[in-house]
Amino acid sequence: MPEHPVPWYGGLEGVAYRYYDLRMNIVPLVGSLKEASSIWYETAHWWVDPSIRVRFVEAGERYWFVMGSESRKPASNRGFFKELARSEHYERFKRGHGGEAYLRFGTYDRLDLAAAKKRDVCDCGHEAGDHDEGDGDACLFYECSCRRFSSLQVRLFKRRKTITDILFLDEGSARGDQLAWNCLESNKYSLSRG
Repeated sequence: MPEHPVPWYGGLEGVAYRYYDLRMNIVPLVGSLKEASSIWYETAHWWVDPSIRVRFVEAGERYWFVMGSESRKPASNRGFFKELARSEHYERFKRGHGGEAYLRFGTYDRLDLAAAKKRDVCDCGHEAGDHDEGDGDACLFYECSCRRFSSLQVRLFKRRKTITDILFLDEGSARGDQLAWNCLESNKYSLSRG
């Protein structure tokens, strides 16, 4: 039986990292919780936990997030990737993951002051309680130039899998890893053109 190439899903909006569970979490972000649910039940649900592989291929100040697995239902399988800028959250995950993490899908929403809780932090770094509800939601700190409360909140899909095969590679050593190399060869040229 001939092998069919695994289709790559490059529609991720980003990748979030959560630190406060038994294991750190890797959270590929998609457009909606409905889409997260669909991806979960069509693809990730069929993945066997020990076969889930995540690769971080570093290229200067950027990195590629690459994820794939062997599936109990090969017809619905696909790999996931996203090219991202390196961040303090990525570096913290890299230092502290301990060789394993939970995989959860999620989405993110922009919150205004009316939807935020008092402890939610604005993009300016101050809590919602430090913004004036009666004056266009401006920050009350004198030295802050923020004129409207805005915060990014990640919403997590409840289902999760455990990942124990996590590697950090540089672009030059990606050739030695089948998952990373297949992703880069299949998608790098198309991204540079788009």
